[in-house]
Amino acid sequence: MYFKLLTAIILLILVLIFIFQNTQVVTIEFLAWRVETARGLMALIILLIGIAVGWLGRSQLAHRRRH
Repeated sequence: MYFKLLTAIILLILVLIFIFQNTQVVTIEFLAWRVETARGLMALIILLIGIAVGWLGRSQLAHRRRH
């Protein structure tokens, strides 16, 4: 339990360092959307989307195994 918590804290610190070091504004274009935001913030958003997709995929697999 403590190993997972320690690993999560270390990863969080590394992500925060990355965000604060990458403050240049970048333009992201996707279909009709155009967003200008800091590079680090965009990386954080993509990371959170990836975590959500992984969590949803894992819960879907667990649901299939139960039924």
